[in-house]
Amino acid sequence: MTTRPKPPPTSRHRIPSSARPSAEYALEPKHEVPSTPRRKNRRLPFHRHEGQHTPGIAIEGESYRSGIHPLKFLKICLRSSSTISMIVNVLWPFVPVAITLHFARPDWHLWIFITNYVAMVPSANLLGFCGQELARKLPKTFGVILEVFLGSLVELVLFIVLLFTEGANGVQIIKAAILGSLLANLLLCLGGCFFAGGLKRDEQTFHEAVSEVGSGLMLVAGMGLIVPSIFAQALASYPQSQIELDHEVVLISRGTSIMLLAAFFCYVWFQMRTHHGLYEDIFEHDEHRDEDRHKDLRKEKLTLTEAIIGILIALTCVALIAVFLVQQIHYIVIEHGVSDAFVGLILVPLVEKAAEHLTAIDEAYDNQMNFALSHVLGASIQTALFNTPLIVLIGWHHKPAPMDLNFEIFDAAVLILAIIVVGNFLRDGKSNYLEGLLCIIVYVIIALSAFFYPNPIEEAGEGTASGSEGGGEGGHEATSAETGAHAEATAEAVKMLVRGVAHALTA
Repeated sequence: MTTRPKPPPTSRHRIPSSARPSAEYALEPKHEVPSTPRRKNRRLPFHRHEGQHTPGIAIEGESYRSGIHPLKFLKICLRSSSTISMIVNVLWPFVPVAITLHFARPDWHLWIFITNYVAMVPSANLLGFCGQELARKLPKTFGVILEVFLGSLVELVLFIVLLFTEGANGVQIIKAAILGSLLANLLLCLGGCFFAGGLKRDEQTFHEAVSEVGSGLMLVAGMGLIVPSIFAQALASYPQSQIELDHEVVLISRGTSIMLLAAFFCYVWFQMRTHHGLYEDIFEHDEHRDEDRHKDLRKEKLTLTEAIIGILIALTCVALIAVFLVQQIHYIVIEHGVSDAFVGLILVPLVEKAAEHLTAIDEAYDNQMNFALSHVLGASIQTALFNTPLIVLIGWHHKPAPMDLNFEIFDAAVLILAIIVVGNFLRDGKSNYLEGLLCIIVYVIIALSAFFYPNPIEEAGEGTASGSEGGGEGGHEATSAETGAHAEATAEAVKMLVRGVAHALTA
């Protein structure tokens, strides 16, 4: 009777290695032992998704729910995404108080300004949080761009309200607020990111694609914003009427605005299409470097519907509070002696970008420096290349004064110096708490100078009064000579500034 040959051993009945030929054992695939201990694996996030994954939604933003659940929506929004953001939600009672004061006590100008100023912070925070929740459900690069755009909507709303409610004075405040927003992002927020991230580490690193592209675009934006101002100051002493000069500055400003908008859309195309994979890899690496990633994955998320509803609620609050806040600026400037430069450069930017600043500092603290830089530089780029040109084009036929890019020489100078300082700190691709502290110190110095900077309207009024006291032609000639000397001194200062910028860039 012939016996059937035995089948080869399967993986369930494996022959010991000592009983097998060495060549056969060497060719057999082996399984590596996991390097992570079992007790550490238990700490990894566990998702009760039960296979219910929404198509098209990134796993980091999946809520595994649908529709809207009011109580859960409130609970998630109040807990927010970080400790700082959660603390800011304590200020929500100021929102109804500010709205009530506006209608009940319209003559309490100072209190209306203070309550609406504080109420803007939690409203902007809600907009930033819901924008972050929505961005997590989208591809990473598009999500970051959308998040930055939503954070800048507060600024855009404030600019539009100022343009159509405050007249010529509103245009001056907008100009100061544009540069103030850039300074707050580049010095205060970036300094806060460097300082917060450096508290737990000796230094942090970031990718050169984020820092180099961002700083390069800021240089282009700074030159585009400042050239009309340099043109106006350089030709102030030339024999032509002020009306002709103002008209030429407006034309240059509109042409520059169109060019800046084109640069912004090229930047978006660069991020979204041609170099999309590079930015995706950078942000993917930052997500895995996040020290609180396991906590974030465990947190409950908003549904797509809840995120959109939260954005609409936040935008409504922001628009109302912006209108109420702007209506009180005139009384604050006139009755309390606060300068337009301080309101525009310091007060308005601090509140309009509150959500963006909190998000970026929290990301830097969690060692996500590429995300933090994308928010800081992205918000600055959007202000300089999109919001500002858009406001210039919207105010094309604005009366009594059209919107242009003729900034005060003080504002223009501090912006260029701030771009140089930040560019030097970003050059090596590393940061520490000392660099952050230095950025904040520079911002405080600028804020102190802006507080004592006089209003242009007051200067004009004093000049007119002194000219009429001098009487006749002598007073007029003295005023003209004084204006010419001032223009020459300003032109010389601009030349020295341009030489300093060129030397710093070529160093």
